[in-house]
Formats: sequence, structure tokens, C-alpha cells
Amino acid sequence: MKQEWHPDPEPIETNDTAAVAVGTAVWAVALVALLLFRPAPENTWWIWTCVTGVAFGLFGIWFVRRSGRE
Repeated sequence: MKQEWHPDPEPIETNDTAAVAVGTAVWAVALVALLLFRPAPENTWWIWTCVTGVAFGLFGIWFVRRSGRE
């Protein structure tokens, strides 16, 4: 049985910068919460995970805004 070919749907317009910014803000809130309420010494990696999330989020905002200029 041969399948019918259907054209690809049109891409959905999204606000990528806002999506990345929200994710970055969530990591920042988690970081502040962990700095206020210190985790146990064996769980300090949580803080570094949040720092990494914020750093990658800031890079993501820069990258999305840069690639949107084309």
C-alpha cells in the first residue's frame, strides 16, 4: 500500500527569546532560594547546577536574539 504525500505544515511563530528568558528566570529563582536556604554540604552541587542553568540561559538568550537577525 502506497501512502499519500502530504505537504509539510507551516512553522508556528513563537517568541523564543521569551521562552528562554522564562527558563533562565526559573533557574535564577532556584539559585536565590538555595543561597538563602543552604542545602546540606553533600548537596552543594544543586547550587552549581543552578549557576550552570543561569549561565546557559543567558547564552541561550544571546544566541536566540543573534540568530533572529537573519
